[in-house]
Amino acid sequence: MDQIDYYEAKLAFETDSWDLFEELKNNEDIVVVDARSSQAYELEHIPGALHFPHVTMSALTAVHLDKSKLYVTYCDGIGCNGSTNGALKLARLGFKVKELLGGIDWWKRDGYATDGTDGSAGKRIDD
Repeated sequence: MDQIDYYEAKLAFETDSWDLFEELKNNEDIVVVDARSSQAYELEHIPGALHFPHVTMSALTAVHLDKSKLYVTYCDGIGCNGSTNGALKLARLGFKVKELLGGIDWWKRDGYATDGTDGSAGKRIDD
């Protein structure tokens, strides 16, 4: 693989907070997937995210998902591999998937709001 192929592949499978926010604001056909535990999701999550812990993902539990959509998985941040596990499981099931770089940590650092019991203020998609 040469450099160009590498970077094209990287962009095909990863996204950042700014790009995700803009795509959601433009009503792109994207489903944001919080791949973390129930406790983490309840404390704080990206607004509108589907809670689907990677440890529960299977053909049976994913049967309700629409394969025509793009799924963007996330977890806590760079020290967490829940989004990678979730992306891999969904890809193996035939879904189009990207992973959110930096997870919810970088989402908040970029100034975007979160929901949940410890949700934080910030820019919202409907602003």
